[in-house]
Amino acid sequence: MGWRRLAGAAVVAGSALLSVPGVAVAQVQEGLGYETAAQGYVGEPDGFDWIGSYVWQGKQVWCVQYALKAPDSTVAYQEGDELLTKYGKPLPADVAANISYLLLRYSTTTSADESAALAHLLHGWTAAPESPDQVDPTKNTYLTVAYDAPWHLERLPEPAKAAVQRLRADAEANRGPWKAVAAAPEKPQTIGTADTWSVSVTKEKDGTGVPGVPVAFELVDATLPDGSTSGTLTTSDSGEPVNVQVVPTGPAPKLTAALDSPATRPVVHVPGVQDMQRIVTTGGERKLTASTETTARTAPGAVKIAKTDSETKKALPGVSLRVTGADRSSAAVKQDDAALVGVDGQPVVLQTGPDGTVEVPDLRTPQEICVIEVAAPKGYDENFDPNAPPSVCGVVQPGETLALAMENKPNKPVVPSTIPAGIDGRGIVATAQTLTTVQPGSLIGLGAVVLLGAGLVGFVAWRRASGG
Repeated sequence: MGWRRLAGAAVVAGSALLSVPGVAVAQVQEGLGYETAAQGYVGEPDGFDWIGSYVWQGKQVWCVQYALKAPDSTVAYQEGDELLTKYGKPLPADVAANISYLLLRYSTTTSADESAALAHLLHGWTAAPESPDQVDPTKNTYLTVAYDAPWHLERLPEPAKAAVQRLRADAEANRGPWKAVAAAPEKPQTIGTADTWSVSVTKEKDGTGVPGVPVAFELVDATLPDGSTSGTLTTSDSGEPVNVQVVPTGPAPKLTAALDSPATRPVVHVPGVQDMQRIVTTGGERKLTASTETTARTAPGAVKIAKTDSETKKALPGVSLRVTGADRSSAAVKQDDAALVGVDGQPVVLQTGPDGTVEVPDLRTPQEICVIEVAAPKGYDENFDPNAPPSVCGVVQPGETLALAMENKPNKPVVPSTIPAGIDGRGIVATAQTLTTVQPGSLIGLGAVVLLGAGLVGFVAWRRASGG
């Protein structure tokens, strides 16, 4: 700006007064940008203008009232209500939105080309001529002269010219207002298992995504895969949502996202000194937040029951087993909170397969499960009491299979007893269905009786043959 040289002169003049107590020394510091030929107006003090940023109290700022004095770091600024044109008129809504977006996106730039482009666009929007006379160098002072944007653009270096076009197009495409939405997965979440959550940043005008937006997020009842509970990710160059891998650690995982979006109207800083530039910088943006939460459960578990013969350890297929909760009467609970019941509405009854096992998957965890025998398999009924049927219980843990084993004691073997009819033993008249236990001593006596009977038969036969 032409009037920045007045502030510079004050620096030179003030340097001679450094030894005088109480004298404030003006400090005007140029930031990033370019010196160009000066646009003329009445009283223009030097032969060039500064198109770029200034450093004011450690901040990079841009001026918005062309030709006034450059910002002095020793001068206090206060926030104004609204950025107006140099002539005190409201900015069009789209222009205000463009400025807010560019300040948010580029006010921390380290590029002289981008800084100069931002300064050029700001002056072009806030100090545009309302009539051709306002750029006439013979008719205007620093208070009334407008910014001749085409004239200044021609005098910028080619990279800065390209940056002007790029920043303008960026603002037109991505200016606010924005909308932020966080989304948890629709499918049920499992504690300890990562899933993809997302945060989208879109433009309200058309719903398309905004590229390159840093999104900070915090997690409750959840962590990232590395165990941390917060982080920052940036939307892609095409504006796709940010995807976050979230690992639930409790029953109510929640994600809260926060980001800076362009203010509806940019904030202007007003100096306490007349005729000094008003300035804009970052900090006037609007904070957007979005949150989402869902429920999570422990990983489901399973129960596998094995039925075997207590003596041979062979598998017992076809055994009917009832699956219940810990009280042995209510139904077990599945992962989706539904009761594990059969068609009759009672706790489900299952049968062991050919290998003697049956498995119950997808159970809520942790949960105590009991398995009760409904009826004994054939050959094992002697030891079955329907009033106190065999059962076994255990606790199903998240993501694990609980192995339960049950044995059936076989019936006692039946020793058949026959009564011979005829010498050759033909004509069995009865078969005992009960087990007869015989002591060894009795077996000796039984043998003697058998032998004696055989001898008597032989003696009678001998008597008949001899005619005695």
